[in-house]
Parts: sequence; C-alpha cells; structure tokens
Amino acid sequence: MLKYLVQVVQNSLVSGVLVSLFFTLIYQSGSDSVKKWLNRGLAAGILLALILAVLKHTTILINREFFNIGILSVALLSEILFFVFSGISLARKPALLRGGIWNFIAFLLPASLLLYCLPDIFLYPTEFLLAGESIFSTDFLFKTVGFLFGLLVVILSVFALYRTASALPARLTLCLFAVGLAINMVSQIVSVVQPLLARRIIPMQKWLFSIVKFVVNHNNYFLFAILIISVIIPILLWFRSYRAKQPYANPAEHRKLRAESRRQRRWSAIVLAGYLFSIFSVTAIKSYTEREVVLSPAEPMTIVGEQILIPLEQVNDGHLHRFAYIASDGTEVRFIVIKKNEYAYGVGLDACDICGATGYYERDGKVICKLCDVVMNISTIGFKGGCNPVPLAYVISEGSMVIEIQDLENEKKRFA
Repeated sequence: MLKYLVQVVQNSLVSGVLVSLFFTLIYQSGSDSVKKWLNRGLAAGILLALILAVLKHTTILINREFFNIGILSVALLSEILFFVFSGISLARKPALLRGGIWNFIAFLLPASLLLYCLPDIFLYPTEFLLAGESIFSTDFLFKTVGFLFGLLVVILSVFALYRTASALPARLTLCLFAVGLAINMVSQIVSVVQPLLARRIIPMQKWLFSIVKFVVNHNNYFLFAILIISVIIPILLWFRSYRAKQPYANPAEHRKLRAESRRQRRWSAIVLAGYLFSIFSVTAIKSYTEREVVLSPAEPMTIVGEQILIPLEQVNDGHLHRFAYIASDGTEVRFIVIKKNEYAYGVGLDACDICGATGYYERDGKVICKLCDVVMNISTIGFKGGCNPVPLAYVISEGSMVIEIQDLENEKKRFA
C-alpha cells in the first residue's frame, strides 16, 4: 500500500506542478489559439502515455531507456524554446503569448512532461495482482488504496495550485514557473546523460560523473526545490486574502468578497497540506517502506546420517520457519517450512529463481520476498513459478519431516 503511494507521489508530482503552473500561465496570458493547442498537448500526452504503457506491458518492442532519452530530448527542446521566447519582455507584456511558436510550445511542453511520467503510473496497477491471487484479496485492496490515494493527493495539490495561481498576477506565475522549469531541466539533462555515459557514448569524465552521481542520489532535492518555489503562490494568496480591501457598494457585495477570500484560503490550505503530505511520503514513509528486513534466525534441527529430521509439532503452527544446513564446502544453505493446510506443507529453499538467495520473511501472516516485496500465495509454496521459493522435496515419517541432505548439497551454489 505505502510503496505505491510513495511511487505515485514521487514520480508524478513534479510534472503535475509544472503542468499546472504552465496551464495557469497560458490561461492568464495566452490567446485562444494557444489555449487550444495547450489542451491538445495535454490530451496527446495522456493518450500517448497510455499507448506506450500498453505496448510496454504487452510487447517487447518498447525499450524504455531509448524512449526516455527521446521524450526528454523533446521536453528539453520545448523548454529551451520557452526561455528563448519569453524573457523579461513577456513578463511585462503577458499578452505576447500568441502566434505560431507559442502554439508549438503550448502543445509540446505539457505533452512531453506527461508522456515521461504517466506510463509508469498507468503500469503500476498491473503489478498489484499476483499469479493465482484474487482481486478480492486484502493485499490487492491495500495496493489499490495506496495507489489511488497517491493519485488523489497529486491531483488535488496541482488543481488547488492552479486555483490559487489563477488569482495572482501572470507575471508572478511566469517567474515561478521559469525557476521551477530550470530546476527540473537539470534533472532531465542528467537523465539523458546517465545512460549515454553508461554506454560510453559520451566519454567518461570524472567531473561529469560526479554531477550525475549527485543528482541521481539526491533526486528528491529537486522535488523539494520545486515545491518550495511553487508554495510561494498559496502563501501569498493566503496573506492577501486577509488584507483584501476591495470597495463594495452594499453588504451583499461585502459578503461575496469575504466568501471569495475564504475560498482562496481553502485552496491555499489544500496546496500546503498536499505538499506537506507529499514531503512526508517521500521521506518518512519511503524510509519505512525501504527499511532493511532482518531475517529470523535459523531454528534447530536434527541430522541423522544423510537426512535432516524436523519434528512436525515444531512447524505445525502455520508460521514461517527457517532452517540452515552447512554444506560440505562451508556454504550455509537455508530452507523454509510453513504448514499450508491440514494435510500439506510448503517446503522450499530460502531463495527463488528470480531474486536469488535474498530470503523470505513473514509479515502479518503473509510470506514476503525480501528483495521485491512480493507477497507469496502460501498455497503455491512448494511449486515452481514466479517468485516462489525453489521447491525442496520432503517426506513425512514417524511424526517428522525428512529432507535429504544431498538435495541441499545440490543447491549450495545458489547461496555461495
């Protein structure tokens, strides 16, 4: 649940804030033609992102790294054009937002921003349902709630930002948008340069690698910076709503002005609350979801000749039990046991074919892969497939589970 909440906020809020500010600027200063091209750009970005997500999920045609470089290159082009054709004169005369070049910018800039962030958002729901799991499961419900709540936070925040920015001068919107866009361009340029460096298309330079490393490791700083820049809008509107001294002809007009001031404060409060929750999500909540899980210690077992014996009463409680055998070369080979039902046990290595020997742990009665955080369907433990533990053969004899040592010796390379 929390994982998808954090991912949605982290991957969409920056683009949402910038698109909201750009939308406000165009509707404050642009001609009718520019507004039409802006709306077309928004629609095109959403539609193309959906198509890209479907193709990525259903085919092997989409190389996301290649597409990201192309999308970000288009975004950078539109952003450079924005700076070239805006400038100080535009801040003084917002009515200059008209003409063919602004139609092009109004279409391309929001389309590229949305096309970069939305495919991953559209694809998250495809990860919710595990093989053999029902859509009515608690895990599926929690993931869906986290995803939808993250979307709600982002959508409310950016819509409230638009409502607050619309009540302030266009020149202020332009200045704040330009600063936020410049900050985001640094992150975009690094996202283009990083894979080119990795593939040695760009020669490796120590100074360049240091910049890329800093930006990648501190990506949240750019999110925080853009939030700080844009939060000036609701703060200014909040104070202005208390200091409004517009003339009124009668008590009815006075009540109307006071009601408008209250609405402005409410929209400002929504922006502030959304930003605070977003910062909390990508810091505290993210740290909680990514905390290191410590595997439970291995339990005692009995070795008799070439067999391992585990009393059934030791593993009959329905919880996950971990055991460890030291192989002939000194490698610790771990395996897990859990009672699935009245007649069957799930027995497998503490490793899988996908994630390796990272292990499994129990949380709230569920068995979870430590590496990918996927919840196992307990009834399928002991069978091959997906992120399931590698099956381990066993027999029940005289009240004990019997496992052949040779089977563990054969799998020791997985834990080396």
